[in-house]
Amino acid sequence: METVRKSDQTRELLLRAAFDEIHRNGFQAASLSKILADTGLTKGALYHHFPNKTALGYAVVDELVTNEITQRWLAPLENQDNPITALRTLLQEAGESLRPADIMLGCPLNNLAQEMSPIDEGFRKRINHIYNVWRGGIAQALMRGQANGTVRTDIHPGETAVFLVAAMEGCMGMAKNARDPELLFNCGKSLIGYLESLRVTQSGPPNPR
Repeated sequence: METVRKSDQTRELLLRAAFDEIHRNGFQAASLSKILADTGLTKGALYHHFPNKTALGYAVVDELVTNEITQRWLAPLENQDNPITALRTLLQEAGESLRPADIMLGCPLNNLAQEMSPIDEGFRKRINHIYNVWRGGIAQALMRGQANGTVRTDIHPGETAVFLVAAMEGCMGMAKNARDPELLFNCGKSLIGYLESLRVTQSGPPNPR
């Protein structure tokens, strides 16, 4: 059992170092030597867990990037009675937690989508799956809000979710290019304004179904 635990820890170290290296430099420029130097591990340890660089990259997407999106954007939406308020809080918390380095490096998912989707089908399918799950989670939250009367019923949850994810990723991408936190802040304000427009107001007439 101790051997298994150490093996799992080694794999986790490799994945986290690979995530950081890919986030800094992109997948194609990521250096296995740098990953090993950062972890203090040997090539034998690396190839015991991952037969090649591509397999390591796939695991980073399947596990770390997927988990990041799930924990940051989807888990907090589960069982929320008011998805608009929940989404607004998530946007505000994301903006407040970002460091200058985060803006300079950009969103790991979006970075990989732009770099790898045109040239590697394995990456493209994995990234597309994450986007589908992300959009689906938001759409389901909006449908629950429509059912309990907190979200307007004249909007299409799926289409709205597509727009929200695309807008969030676009805001981050432009801020990365400009290296301008103010751009991201202003984009976030507009997104919050859009979210508020989806809310059922107490003074408004009932929405048609």
